[in-house]
Amino acid sequence: MCDRRASAAAGLADVAHPDVGEEVWRYSRIDELDLDRFSPSTVRPDAGTGIDAALAESAAATIILCDGWIEAVHVSDAAVEAGVSIGSVADMGDGVDLHGSVLEVPVDLFGHLNRAFCPGPLAVVVPDGVRLDGPVVVVSHVATEGVAAFPRLLVHCGDDAQVLVVEVQTSDDVEALVVPVLEATVGRAGRLRLAVLQELGPRVWQLAHQEVHVGQGASGELFHAGLGGYYARTRTDCRLVGRGAEGRITAAYFGDGEQGLDYRTFQEHAAPDTVSELLFKGAVDDSSRSVYTGLIRVLPEAVRTRANQTNRNIKLSPDAWAESVPNLEIETDDVMCSHASTVSPVDADQRFYLESRGVPTVVAERLLLEGFFAEVVAAAPHPQVASRLRRGLLAKLDRHATVGERGAA
Repeated sequence: MCDRRASAAAGLADVAHPDVGEEVWRYSRIDELDLDRFSPSTVRPDAGTGIDAALAESAAATIILCDGWIEAVHVSDAAVEAGVSIGSVADMGDGVDLHGSVLEVPVDLFGHLNRAFCPGPLAVVVPDGVRLDGPVVVVSHVATEGVAAFPRLLVHCGDDAQVLVVEVQTSDDVEALVVPVLEATVGRAGRLRLAVLQELGPRVWQLAHQEVHVGQGASGELFHAGLGGYYARTRTDCRLVGRGAEGRITAAYFGDGEQGLDYRTFQEHAAPDTVSELLFKGAVDDSSRSVYTGLIRVLPEAVRTRANQTNRNIKLSPDAWAESVPNLEIETDDVMCSHASTVSPVDADQRFYLESRGVPTVVAERLLLEGFFAEVVAAAPHPQVASRLRRGLLAKLDRHATVGERGAA
């Protein structure tokens, strides 16, 4: 790890900085980010955080990270007996093979920074044939003012294995930069489900990257809830590399104040008979901004691909802004692919229908927004994930309703 970090750090001078003129950074706030304001964490901090009791109760394992450092790991006896390995990649015999096995070359400057300054990647290895009943819960917390945190999570789901990983991203009220990287592989006929609850503080910059490779007859299901951060960006690359592989990406996000929520997805079909489904739903209020750009890419050998990509956005304020740019790149003709996107205010006819039945305007809007997000909440891979997302959305809706009532008064 020391050699890899030193090599990555030595090469940083040759890495190009992101530019809003590039398509992948278009519409972003990257030109506002001053990297000199943040310093990598060099001392192991005190986490000062815990794990939601309801999530921990049924967990196969619980892990706490703070400022990118692994603070605590607890693995259930049943998971240990099944041969599950969870801990620092540096402590694992095959750690050298795990680190960078999916993401050989970082996609941007922040990936290089993560490789150079990550204190110690966390690895979750589920052997062939092992199916965990409870989730692996990872709390990634940012606690230090001015810190640049670089957590890294490596997940390997073996052949005919099954695992649910729930990552909760939180922070104190600090100004910080956090750059999480996920590398995940799903073996033949395996099933990986990954849920990310992003609940960072209002002064945190986040630039995350997820890279997932799904093997033959396997499935990778990614779920994201974006509620926090000043500017929170997640790039997801889901590559279907084996025949019959399936990838599903589902997200809900809600921006208010001056938040920026930014999502970039790349669904690559590299084998025959593969399936991908994407559904992103978001709302923007006040002066917040959201960005969704997605690409479905079908390679020449990926015949009989089925791929769908849907992004729906609701504007709750005339000063809010949402950008939605779905794309297709198809290199064979035996496919079924579609994409759709909308950006609109709350449906006036639906609101009028409720108002005509005596429902106050702010209550009508709240009911419609709850219904708008219900499809995504129902897709959450764990009841506690759905519950936590629902609470976060309702808190945002309550704030919107309160502001609306004041305006009406």
